[in-house]
Amino acid sequence: MTSSSKPFALVIHGGAGVIERDQLSAADEQSIRDDLERALEAGHAILANGGNALDAVEAAVVALEESPRFNAGKGSVYNAEGRHELDASIMEGHTRRAGAVAGVETIRNPVKLARVVMEHSPHVMMISAGAEQFADTQPQIERVANDWFDTDTRRVQLELEQARERATKADADNLRGKYFGTVGAVALDAHGNLAAATSTGGMTNKRYGRVGDSPLIGAGTWADERCAVSGTGWGEFFIRNVVAHDIAARMAYRGDTLAVAADAVILQRVPELGGDGGAIAVDSDGNIAMPFSTSGMYRGWVRPDGTRGTAIFGEND
Repeated sequence: MTSSSKPFALVIHGGAGVIERDQLSAADEQSIRDDLERALEAGHAILANGGNALDAVEAAVVALEESPRFNAGKGSVYNAEGRHELDASIMEGHTRRAGAVAGVETIRNPVKLARVVMEHSPHVMMISAGAEQFADTQPQIERVANDWFDTDTRRVQLELEQARERATKADADNLRGKYFGTVGAVALDAHGNLAAATSTGGMTNKRYGRVGDSPLIGAGTWADERCAVSGTGWGEFFIRNVVAHDIAARMAYRGDTLAVAADAVILQRVPELGGDGGAIAVDSDGNIAMPFSTSGMYRGWVRPDGTRGTAIFGEND
């Protein structure tokens, strides 16, 4: 625990989407779980020492961005031009401060830049070349060439998707199955404060500077005094439903519990309109929720009682 008598909690995700057991080798599954554990530990170490929720979610997301196994940072997917465009956001609940970046191409850890936007600018969101110009003024932000994000796995995914489009004359605007998740973290610290952060490489083969929900405050990320939420899934539907904020609003205005609110939005509202995905959330009492309507969602948690775990498919895997 901490020097404080109050409990803390942490939940992370590495994305929801088309994840099938028979397509995931035992070795790959173990590597994914190991990376989830590393991210959990990065955030847990801060919270266990009395640190704040904002630092914890940033540290956890940075650890996930550094892994090539998740669609964020090093593991980001390719766009239609064979490049990488990254998005991220972060929010502190009790102050409602927030920061976000979208479409950046040379920022090693976009969640760090999102926090710098929050703390060292008067703005909430910066995009593309402008965000990178701002990064030029912030020496603590590490820059890399765009090909630093290259991975063989994501290249194969791009080639398969482009071949599928050519073979089937598929509608390029049909996005079902093209997303490959995001990463995110939510935390409650021993001081009773909440925070959330989300980061992504977006959708494989995306065009025209497409941006999903991950960098949008209220859609993919939200934190207030009641709860913190990070989403993952088909971003267009998360934007249209303002998913992260809707979960919080149901708690604030209807008096729903975290579990009821999260399930209603993720398992009912989004699928009703044709989308899918998942979310992680924690409330001010340390209750956590991890609903998803896809075949799997990479996730990990540390509950207030100290129990922790990771999962990919059903609750008991």
